[in-house]
Amino acid sequence: MPLLYIDLIEGRTPSEVSALLDAVHASVVEAFGVPPRDRYQVVRTHPVHEIVALDTGLGITRSSHQVIVHVVSRRRARAMKEKLYELLAGNLAGRCGLDPADLIVSVTENGDEDWSFGHGRAQFLTGELQ
Repeated sequence: MPLLYIDLIEGRTPSEVSALLDAVHASVVEAFGVPPRDRYQVVRTHPVHEIVALDTGLGITRSSHQVIVHVVSRRRARAMKEKLYELLAGNLAGRCGLDPADLIVSVTENGDEDWSFGHGRAQFLTGELQ
């Protein structure tokens, strides 16, 4: 936890995807202070015509290397989220050569009762996780 969905336009190699996932995970570990083994990532690739991500009037020019990261997480402080956005942009630029203009991030928050990590139990509620 958190659970990350990463949407990409198809065409990256497996090693490029792996590097991208590692950069995203490093950002989450640092920004949210989660343990290194707290890693839940799902990659979805799409043909270029299946992702439409304009600039909301901000003058951002995007390429076919767009990365959309959707984070589902317990509630986090505003400063933690802002740090995540900054780390994602920096780590993906430094490790993967991603132009920060090609990064879109969305965070959806939920509560402890919204998680089960297996065995049909809500581990945050049972005390197995904190």
